[in-house]
Amino acid sequence: MKYQVIARKFRPQVFGEVIGQKLIVQTLQNAIKLNRTGHAYLFCGPRGVGKTTMARILAKGLNCVQGPTIEPCNQCASCKEIAAGQSMDVLEIDAASNTGVDNVRELRDSARYAPSRDRNKIFIIDEVHMLSTSAFNALLKILEEPPPHVIFIMATTERQKLPATILSRCQQFVFRTIAPAEIQAHLKKIVEREGARIDDSGLSYIVKASEGSMRDAQSLLDQIISFGGQDVGSEDVRDVLGFIPNELLDRTMDSIASGNSPELIETVAIVMDQGLGLQQFVRELIARMRDLLMMKLGLADKVLGSEEERAELRRRAEGFSEQDLIRYFDLLLRLETDLKYTSQPRFHLEVGLVKLAKAGHMRDIEEVLRDLKQELPSSLPSGPPAGRPAPASSPARPSTPPTTAQPRPEAKATSIVLPSVPSLKSPTPMASATAPAVQRVHKPEVKAPVENREARPSSPIRKADDSALSSAREEPLVKSFLEVFRGDIAQVKPPKGETT
Repeated sequence: MKYQVIARKFRPQVFGEVIGQKLIVQTLQNAIKLNRTGHAYLFCGPRGVGKTTMARILAKGLNCVQGPTIEPCNQCASCKEIAAGQSMDVLEIDAASNTGVDNVRELRDSARYAPSRDRNKIFIIDEVHMLSTSAFNALLKILEEPPPHVIFIMATTERQKLPATILSRCQQFVFRTIAPAEIQAHLKKIVEREGARIDDSGLSYIVKASEGSMRDAQSLLDQIISFGGQDVGSEDVRDVLGFIPNELLDRTMDSIASGNSPELIETVAIVMDQGLGLQQFVRELIARMRDLLMMKLGLADKVLGSEEERAELRRRAEGFSEQDLIRYFDLLLRLETDLKYTSQPRFHLEVGLVKLAKAGHMRDIEEVLRDLKQELPSSLPSGPPAGRPAPASSPARPSTPPTTAQPRPEAKATSIVLPSVPSLKSPTPMASATAPAVQRVHKPEVKAPVENREARPSSPIRKADDSALSSAREEPLVKSFLEVFRGDIAQVKPPKGETT
């Protein structure tokens, strides 16, 4: 007997064998039980999740000799012909090769006639989104008011391409991707029935590659068994599917955590020497970052793998904070996008990984300010600094010698400073209530004649101002703010209640 591939050999034949579509199965079973079967159904969803299979099972349930029933017998002529795709009353139409309005006319003409043997005449239209606009328009009337014995079941992977007039005439069922745990459990049963041996680690590679599609997973399993025979190791599965070894991923994560840039460059060289794809390497790094974040959040059930692999991920997650993992995840997503358009992917990857190693040493400005705020209460002085007298009122400003009247010169706006208290320097940072306030004052400055400016002696106020500014810049708290905001002090104002 000719060999039959696993995807066809283990195709579900009754509702109870369908994996991962519990809500849809329950709805269709209740419709058959309550005799509330519709005349038009639309099954939409990604590839390989059971749309055509569900259509055939529904057709068998409606046309079975013992039916309508939710448990087709799979023994009568009708069930066998539907399973083999040879039934005269269940017509499967490929809309990708029958896209024109003439094909829809033939369908309408065929729908007028009563079924030759079975209870209903059922049309299964696969990839219905491939029909032309004229074909959709020709289908509208019979889809809305078909003969009593006609049922339409349409399947598509691109629901958004269907006209709203078609969607409104159908009961819509959205098929979802199948959970990884369900795919792995089903593959394990298939491997046992086939008499093969593949460990859980090897099956997890197949599940990752299938991306939620049961048909893809079964096809990959068939390929793996053909490659490795009845006893397949996880390394064989990894090599056939092109996955990155876990040792390389763990080494990369350790290098990022320790900031070891040279080791990251060596890892890229190993990936290139082994002929592995750089895009695949970055994609798996992103997946590893996601798994570590799930472990950090306490969501171990969201991570696919054995208990040993989860324990190892949990241990490695302790070396990162949630903010670090989110930052690394974002940088890796950008790196993956950039690799698609660069002419030097290796160099781009090397520089990107070095950025990741350095990103762990960055601190957010909010974190810096929060640390400064927490240090303030413990460093507040209870009074004036020890050994320093309380500031007294400043002496009267010395009078300047009179000058001859001169024409009023043109005014110019400039920054000036006011007299300040004596030295602000202290062994500990001062509190914001007693620290000198920073303020910029603008006042018109009158240009004095050159001869008078040269004759005028240097003002003691200016010397005091320079001394106050220097002292203020040396204050630990002020110095920290100046480093953070990269600014400078324009003026030192005396504390409230003191006069100049």
